[in-house]
Amino acid sequence: MAEQTQAPSSSDIHAPLSVPARPELTGGRRIGVLLSHGFTGSPYSMVPWGRSLADLGYAVEVPRLPGHGTTWQEMNGTTWTDWYAEVSRAFDKIRAENDVVVVAGLSMGGALVLRLAADHAEDIAGVVVVNPAVATKRLDVKLLPVLKHLVRSRPGIASDIKKQGVAEHGYLRTPLKAAHSMFRAWPTLVADLPKVTAPVLYFRSTVDHVVDAASQPLITSRVSGPVTVRELPNSYHVATLDNDAQLIFDESAAFVARVTAG
Repeated sequence: MAEQTQAPSSSDIHAPLSVPARPELTGGRRIGVLLSHGFTGSPYSMVPWGRSLADLGYAVEVPRLPGHGTTWQEMNGTTWTDWYAEVSRAFDKIRAENDVVVVAGLSMGGALVLRLAADHAEDIAGVVVVNPAVATKRLDVKLLPVLKHLVRSRPGIASDIKKQGVAEHGYLRTPLKAAHSMFRAWPTLVADLPKVTAPVLYFRSTVDHVVDAASQPLITSRVSGPVTVRELPNSYHVATLDNDAQLIFDESAAFVARVTAG
């Protein structure tokens, strides 16, 4: 992906992506991949990955979660239930149109697709997560039930990217009501991780200023399917736009091919 030094002025940079399968490139089978962006981000962080998979013949769906790609104030009126409903809608579409489906996500998107994999274990061939978030060591999260009524937002978490000149174009503020909704969804998801029976490819940045180390051991120890962990030594949180993006693209493509073979 070319480096982006300025925020694009076009309003379509946050647009979702939907590409049909090209079974002539995938052995005659229609194979779909659903990719979900993260909290306060947008499809912008996932489209390069999605296009790399589409070029190989895979159907790709990159939905835009409610409240994202607009304003943080709008996002503050949405919840985990709304975001999961949207990825579920996209999953239903890609599952109906294809023979087999893999799901993938960045950060909160990783949590959302793990939720899908727990709820639809028989319909998902594989799961790819990049710096997923299902827990945190931050103590200030305990204050959110009260703080969200006193303060609407805090400084944003977008664009944690090592590569110079690249921006995620996420929100500059973190909406606290929305954040609290996400944190409240985590315990149930963690409890249900054993329902994830599909193989998991787990990408983890060596340095991540957004998601701390609490999530990885929970996910890798609790899911029932086999887990492969790949370190991203030259990227921060938004690794899909960072220096290791091509590694993610290449290894996830190989993973999709392997778990959907036959």
